[in-house]
Amino acid sequence: MKQVQNGLLGSLLLFLLVHGQAQEKNKVLFTNDWKFILDSSHALEGKQVNDENWRRLNLPHDWSVELPFDEKSPTGTGGGALRGGTGWYRKTFALPVSSKNKKVFIDFDGVYRNSEVWINGHFLGLRPNGYISFRYELTPYLTYGDQTNLIAVRVDNSLQPNSRWYSGSGIYRNVWLVTENDFFVDHWGVYITTPKVDRQSSDIATEIKINNSSAASSNLQVVSSLLDVTGKEVAAISTSITCPAKQLTETAALLKVPNPHLWSVGNPYLYRVVVRLMMNNEIMDEYTSSVGVRSFVFDKDRGFLLNGEAVKINGVCDHHDLGCLGTAINTRALERRLEILKEMGCNGIRTSHNPPAPELLDLCDKMGFIVMDEAFDMWKKRKTLYDYHLDWDNWHKKDLEDQILRDRNHPSVFIWSIGNEIPEQWGGKDNKDSSGTTIAIELAAIIHELDTTRPVTSACDQPYNGNKIIQSGALDLIGYNYHHQMYAAFPATFPGKKFLGTETVSALQTRGHYDMPSDSIRRWPVRWDKPLATGNKDLTCSAYDNVSAPWGSTHEETWKVIKKNDFLSGQFIWTGFDYLGEPTPYPWPARSSYFGIIDLAGFPKDIYYLYQAEWTNKNVLHIFPHWNWNPGDTIDIWAYYNHADEVELFLNGKSLGVKKKKADELHIMWRVRYEPGTIRAVSRKNGNIVLAEETKTAGRPAKIILSADRNSLKADGIDLSFVTIKIVDAAGNLVPNADNLISIATKGEGSVIATDNGSQTSLESFQARDRRAFNGLC
Repeated sequence: MKQVQNGLLGSLLLFLLVHGQAQEKNKVLFTNDWKFILDSSHALEGKQVNDENWRRLNLPHDWSVELPFDEKSPTGTGGGALRGGTGWYRKTFALPVSSKNKKVFIDFDGVYRNSEVWINGHFLGLRPNGYISFRYELTPYLTYGDQTNLIAVRVDNSLQPNSRWYSGSGIYRNVWLVTENDFFVDHWGVYITTPKVDRQSSDIATEIKINNSSAASSNLQVVSSLLDVTGKEVAAISTSITCPAKQLTETAALLKVPNPHLWSVGNPYLYRVVVRLMMNNEIMDEYTSSVGVRSFVFDKDRGFLLNGEAVKINGVCDHHDLGCLGTAINTRALERRLEILKEMGCNGIRTSHNPPAPELLDLCDKMGFIVMDEAFDMWKKRKTLYDYHLDWDNWHKKDLEDQILRDRNHPSVFIWSIGNEIPEQWGGKDNKDSSGTTIAIELAAIIHELDTTRPVTSACDQPYNGNKIIQSGALDLIGYNYHHQMYAAFPATFPGKKFLGTETVSALQTRGHYDMPSDSIRRWPVRWDKPLATGNKDLTCSAYDNVSAPWGSTHEETWKVIKKNDFLSGQFIWTGFDYLGEPTPYPWPARSSYFGIIDLAGFPKDIYYLYQAEWTNKNVLHIFPHWNWNPGDTIDIWAYYNHADEVELFLNGKSLGVKKKKADELHIMWRVRYEPGTIRAVSRKNGNIVLAEETKTAGRPAKIILSADRNSLKADGIDLSFVTIKIVDAAGNLVPNADNLISIATKGEGSVIATDNGSQTSLESFQARDRRAFNGLC
């Protein structure tokens, strides 16, 4: 196809370079002006090391996504065919003399993986887990005024494979510098619950841990306030306490809220709890947390009830990478993903298979998502050679405790998951290994000790009575991964228990690709050793909902069962978005997944509109595929629709007949002999037109249309604009097979930081400024 040339076309992601530091009283974003080198050496932590030639960058940072896709990468295609390695980060900083008598901490939201941290040459600690947040105290080793300090971090992601999906490498989440007075609320030291929820009056309970680091016992006033969304104080209570020297002191407060606004997925109303520690009318510390007033229960007959009303959990699973951004966290990128999912009707997120970035939970609080917060992908028994099983004995208790303490105040978190498809489900060949039972009881006890308000589950891919984790009795919810054929029998299989579809579907699709005929279901691949025996040589999967992994189902197969049975509380579909790594069913050069409802670049596949029709109140009519074929081809036209009795299809103005969904159908289909022109569909309700949609045969690529996701950006060096690049013909029709090479540049204060087209087999670097369109888009 002829290349489309244009000198200035725009960027997929626009990154403003006016940098700033976010600050919230005593907590400062500590991400600017670091130095980095990819080097496996030891002893690069001291001030004597010359780092002048190291790369200068801002965090968060994922070095793996910057490397070339590599068939020989030890991560394998499961890890995205992107190498790990070992990297060093260093930052020089000064502190004012006014901080000299204060306590100073550094908080890491997540470092992948095996991080070691030094301050001014003093070793602070090691943290193997790449997903957990952690804190170190810097105070004893700091200098002030004109003298500078050096923080150094070694990140070792060299032992591969250690993950079944793309993990990323580096300090890929935010870092914070925290300065405290002698008296302060301890790290994650406020626990908020809503023991009474009523539309007339509700209670908000706070348990507070106060750290007195001074050498003297002192009296404090603890003032707890509740603010509404306007900042108005709606409840407050003050308590006097004595804090012994060098100790933690615990206190509690109960706030009564008249006529509360209840948090729900449709109206995620957030209050703010503000805890102030006062001494002689001076604020010593202030701690703020969002809170949502809501009640919920999982019922064995009625499913999930939120504020007394039945709500089906229509959720998705997602890994933590952000496509072409890799795993480097960016709040706007996360927000955009949640906006796309919300528009589809999604109301739930499973953090697969690890603790998420704090920003994800903040957004879920604000936007109204039901979160299943997951801890582990394995316990003592491994899934890959160098995974977390090596760290289990020494770290699992601490890691799980820190996850619960960090996340338990988020109103969006409704479920704790202690594991995904854990090998200890079964007792070995002789069925005598009871470690699954023992560990499940231990993990559930740790959670319930720290949080009494949420149920515990485990995502079981073998949900049978012999399952050792289920037998333990530790699970409040029985989590099913797949096995949709068994859902209807759940009450008989597990009498009196409560169901959750922890992972479902695993359908496979390439956006914009269609194989005929469409009306037969294909479990793909049949042969793991020869995936191409049942696949396509170009490594595509048909975007009709008729292809799935052998353990899974099509989207329609599972949703038909979930929607008709009230006791099925809901599901988390595998997956919302395509993700880097695990390119089932294909080998290299496939390097990202086919499972997503939305592709890696954020473009919806056709199945998106089935869920929009089923899960939202919007009027929906979506027909596919495109209308560029060879003369005489037989093409299957599918339609997803709602709020209508029927749909009529027209080809070049001639009716091809009226179709209606039968009782159990979720789409309708026409088999049509192709001729160029216009396919038009019209949906009607009681004879009145609800919607019309048409697709035209596109001509040759003639121009490019750019569309940004927003009209303005914050000049903070962090905000992003996602710009869709569309290849169209002279009449403005999308050219569905366009693969033109697009040259991308910017003028002004922004720069291109990443590009993508959604293709699972594109080996172009995400940092490239030349990007081929894929099926008309990038």
